[in-house]
Amino acid sequence: MASLARNFTIKNMLLAGVLLMLAGDFMFALNDAMGKWLVASFSVGQVVLIRSIGAFLVLGPMIANQGAGKLLQMERPVLQFLRVVATTLDTGFFYAAVVHLPLADVMSFYMAGPIYVAALSHLLLGEKVGWRRWLAILVGFCGVLIILKPSSAAFSLSSTYALVGSVAFGFAIILGRRLRGTSDTTLVTWQTIGTLLVGGALAIGAWRTPSALDFGAMLLLGVVSCAAHLMITRALKLAPASTLAPLHYSLLLWAIVFGLVFFGDVPSPRIMFGSAIVVLAGIFIFHRQKVVETAVPPENVPKGVS
Repeated sequence: MASLARNFTIKNMLLAGVLLMLAGDFMFALNDAMGKWLVASFSVGQVVLIRSIGAFLVLGPMIANQGAGKLLQMERPVLQFLRVVATTLDTGFFYAAVVHLPLADVMSFYMAGPIYVAALSHLLLGEKVGWRRWLAILVGFCGVLIILKPSSAAFSLSSTYALVGSVAFGFAIILGRRLRGTSDTTLVTWQTIGTLLVGGALAIGAWRTPSALDFGAMLLLGVVSCAAHLMITRALKLAPASTLAPLHYSLLLWAIVFGLVFFGDVPSPRIMFGSAIVVLAGIFIFHRQKVVETAVPPENVPKGVS
């Protein structure tokens, strides 16, 4: 009976983790659609600034519960600073990209995040990446090139924003791995402070007085993004990351749906083809990582096998 009860509990935790991951990804996609709508009328700096203020409606109680003093008790301050820079670039360049590009196009770049992480993990963390994953990384980069279409006729500044932002996203994930000992409240608070400061600086000279509805929407943007982050964080505590990671690609599906419904954007065949390559490469990388982690202890994996 005890074994059955334990298995039932594990299955319920796994289901809860999957549902929270899907809900968090939906909230992130909703955040992205709202952001695209807002940056059509207001500067990126102004949207990022008020969005950051809105995030503190969620973070405030969490900071009070943790204690404000703990925000200053940080491990590896240099890495903390670099992570703030990376997350700020990630957020700012995303909103700059969606000013002129469809949601699905921009999200296609960000779906390459796991590919960047796999490559950067080898270079920055010294993690062993075998030939299969390196092949998947190269295939994934080919998918990114198809999406980017780097020709003089098609290359755009907005595509550059999306590419740089997605790479910054990958760096932020890597730095987050190095800062596992820091609480989520501290990590999210400092990255929010970073976006608030940069958004405030960019808003100077580009401020447009918003209506009550627009101001509320920008505050809600911060609440939605914070809620999404907390859902995904909780999901990762309930279910294995290897199970949840592929579900993150549901963001691309929602980006296509929201882009079509709210903005009339239809992804081109080139974008869909490149996105499919990126998604398949990312899923294969997750699969190989799971195989290596569960087969034998990491210290017993011969070099070049993973």
